[in-house]
Amino acid sequence: MRIPLRFGIFSTVLLATALSTHAQNDRFAYAITDATKGGSNWSALRKVDLRTGEYTAVLFNGIDAETPVFDAATRKALAKTTDARFGTMLQAPFSTGVAAAAYDKKNNRLYYTPMFIDQLRYIDLKTMQVYYVADKAFTGLGNMHGDEGKCITRMVITPNGDGYAITNDANTVIKFTTGKKTEITQLGGLVDDPSNGGISIHNRCSSFGGDMIADDKGNLFILSARNHVFQVSTESRVTKHLGAIEGLPANFTVNGAAVDGDGNLLVSSAMYEGGNYVVNPSSWAASAYGGTSSFHSSDLANSNFLSTKPKQTTIETIAKKPSALSTAIQVYPNPVVNNQFTLQFGKIPAGDYTVQLTDVMGRVVMQKRMTINTELQTEVISLKGTNAKGVYLVKVVDNSLNGVFEQKVVVQ
Repeated sequence: MRIPLRFGIFSTVLLATALSTHAQNDRFAYAITDATKGGSNWSALRKVDLRTGEYTAVLFNGIDAETPVFDAATRKALAKTTDARFGTMLQAPFSTGVAAAAYDKKNNRLYYTPMFIDQLRYIDLKTMQVYYVADKAFTGLGNMHGDEGKCITRMVITPNGDGYAITNDANTVIKFTTGKKTEITQLGGLVDDPSNGGISIHNRCSSFGGDMIADDKGNLFILSARNHVFQVSTESRVTKHLGAIEGLPANFTVNGAAVDGDGNLLVSSAMYEGGNYVVNPSSWAASAYGGTSSFHSSDLANSNFLSTKPKQTTIETIAKKPSALSTAIQVYPNPVVNNQFTLQFGKIPAGDYTVQLTDVMGRVVMQKRMTINTELQTEVISLKGTNAKGVYLVKVVDNSLNGVFEQKVVVQ
């Protein structure tokens, strides 16, 4: 939560479980889909709105072999080559399909690896240019064709910025850095916790495929295609079976997973025709999710993570160091009197923004669209007289659904 120090307030925080839900910054996830509904060629990049379940149009066509690609180390364009068997097909950024991707919010990149090409790649989401880590292999396992155990279908970036990828058979765990220079480290395989019994992380029938998310302590959670859930310690690589997701249709395979704005998990399927599901991480129970433009999806990725903060029942002070962008917006007066407050916008990019006011239950009680085109522009936000007194959250999001500002206010 980004709250300027000058507006720090008191807030009661109730977290009922060890694996609790909490507000997250990303209200979207990147999704790898086919170009059309019902297809299974994992070559198109879209966004899915985690509040509505709606998918955007294609943001990036990954099967265009003419797309320029660049070396991640030198930043120079890579020369195109022709394969005797496949021609130029392997030159396309998403060639052989993509089932593992991870969103690096700090550098605004989407890291991924093709299913049958042993190489780490990323899209610079600001320029939409594609970069290959061409100077080193990703898994070092050689030819993956015909050996699905070697394929990587699980990838995530943890809160400290380190990326992790795991092969289907869980015999290879890879750690990679996301800064200017990409470092790739082979960590070995996952180790079953003794309590797992017959549900091994290495079992093809129960544990291949799926996706991976992280919590705020850097632990990994694998959701397999057969809907089993495992928790992985990045330090020891010991992997504990937590159970199976309940409530999914019999033909639903979990292929993508992302933490939504409430701390639950949106899961997508590469096979199921009936849309996405949302999973409560406290019970691992699933329920159908909304949205009318659902696509088959092989992977989901955003920067949200599960919260493992302990239960708290006391009042705590929330006052965090502001980011450069959050300090460019100010709210006054706070506490709010006479059912209105003012937003003052500083040096932020001109464009359209949405202001939302949500109550302590996360319900939107007010929403307003506005266009910002001048520095120090102010907007008066009027509240209905029926709004109850209490603590509310003011949010500002841009047209890409990226949160640019959040602050709690007290309405008196």
